[in-house]
Amino acid sequence: MPSSRSALTHEEIVTLSEAVRWAPSCFNDQPWRYILWDRFGDGDGWQQAYDCLSEGNRAWVQDASLLMVACADSEFAARPGRPNRFGQYDTGAASMAICLQASAMGLMAHQMAGVDAERLRATFAIPDRYAVMAMIAVGAPVESSEVIRDVIRERELAPRTRGALGEHFFAGKWDRGLV
Repeated sequence: MPSSRSALTHEEIVTLSEAVRWAPSCFNDQPWRYILWDRFGDGDGWQQAYDCLSEGNRAWVQDASLLMVACADSEFAARPGRPNRFGQYDTGAASMAICLQASAMGLMAHQMAGVDAERLRATFAIPDRYAVMAMIAVGAPVESSEVIRDVIRERELAPRTRGALGEHFFAGKWDRGLV
């Protein structure tokens, strides 16, 4: 759960952005676009973006220093008019680069699909050719000694679960579990 104990510096925001800039993409097309809202530098914009989140996500990130939306180009920039079926995949990889970079910087990033994409599009003039993928909140991690709001305490402290490897990884053919 990201916290806003302090503002991110301009250098920290640029470092997070550089992690995306160097992410791999099909034909090096770099189909991602991000809009960033700094709680301390653009409080009104931050609030407008926050208001586009689902109620559950608002509780999760209401103290985050930085919000950003990841958008994926549906066409290749270098090949006008040609659909880019890899744009969303590449944008997801770029967003993971933000998460990894944030962690390396001692920050926490939290990606959220629970957003009102059409409201984001209308409020921030996102062109139709770009798919609104997810919002990402970045901030200092909540210290274990801090009070976690009741709304998210159970979810935050619950054991993490994942499907078995054999459900998602197959050896040689579909549905032959790896392990």
